[in-house]
Amino acid sequence: MGWALALHGGAGRISKSSISPAAREASETVLQEFLDAGCAALSEGKSALDVVELVVRLLENCPLFNAGVGAVLTQRGTVEMEASIMDGATRKSGAVSGVSTVVNPISLARLVMEKTPHVYLAFEGAEAFAKDQGVETRDESYFITPGNKERLAKALEAGLVLLDHSVSTDGPEHGGSREVLQADGHSGRDYPYANGHAANGHPIAAGAEFETVGCVAVDINGHCAAATSTGGLVNKMVGRIGDTPLIGAGTYANEFCAVSTTGKGEEIIRCLCAKEVASLMEYKYLPLKEATDTVIWKKLGEGNGGLIAVSSTGEVAMTFNTLGMFRACATEDGHRQIGIWKDACYDDDCPSNGNGSTKSSAVVVFDENHHGLLSSSNSNSDNELSQ
Repeated sequence: MGWALALHGGAGRISKSSISPAAREASETVLQEFLDAGCAALSEGKSALDVVELVVRLLENCPLFNAGVGAVLTQRGTVEMEASIMDGATRKSGAVSGVSTVVNPISLARLVMEKTPHVYLAFEGAEAFAKDQGVETRDESYFITPGNKERLAKALEAGLVLLDHSVSTDGPEHGGSREVLQADGHSGRDYPYANGHAANGHPIAAGAEFETVGCVAVDINGHCAAATSTGGLVNKMVGRIGDTPLIGAGTYANEFCAVSTTGKGEEIIRCLCAKEVASLMEYKYLPLKEATDTVIWKKLGEGNGGLIAVSSTGEVAMTFNTLGMFRACATEDGHRQIGIWKDACYDDDCPSNGNGSTKSSAVVVFDENHHGLLSSSNSNSDNELSQ
């Protein structure tokens, strides 16, 4: 029993060759920084709800990720952000969609939960509520980064709807891919830096570099909370709503666990992935690892995404069936992991900590399916990864 925390910056078709060394270092550095901030808050006795909001705000303020200032663009070149938050102790929740001026949509979602009789506000109603509440807003140009304008241009040219940053702004000289898959799954024309497939008969990208962000936490009182935020899909239809703001799909928390998902939103919606994990724990009495494995591998389907989860007893799971997932976690007893692919980066290996100290005694167990779970057991030697 003790506090625990996990955060993610997206799961997808993230190959090691698709990310430049500088981009990898930058992402691992901010994951370390945001993990530290969340751990400090939990150590001070802050509630899980406060901590997940804090960490997701940090992720929204970082242009590396597809949320807040890094949000990707619709087919019209506009921003439509969405977020949700849930308090497991009370099962109260709040969500927003279609916001284009709110700096931190996750905080607006919490205000919906706490200041209205509703769970979900969208578009003009959400923007009006933000104005009434005095939350920080910016002109839409604040969110439209050069990189995301370039991604949209490439997506429009290719005629693809893309899973967030699957159109890389890195060329091949920086590790970007030049292959594109057609709707039938076969290699298509030499279009830079994208991968696509068909969804409901329409082209949609198969991979992602940076994706939906989220955080889950359990505090010292055993209360769980979850929060998720995103900009959605590159070149998505105006008005499209994904899994992120849907309670039970992208976000869920109760007295047993907290879950935040990432990946192909339409597939996650169909599976109600976050709620499925909680239901398996509540009604089938499955442990956290078994519940997350069942949902990701038997329900969601290979290549469709991943999730982070914590249990009320302080367990952490970070499960994904894609090539990679930007992720980090820590527990009160000192276990810590930061990683992108199935091999993890430990706290003393990450860019922000070059002191060469002895590795943590945490053991992260992975299998051939590219998913990992932070074990509560200790090792008498350096950490080992079993594959």
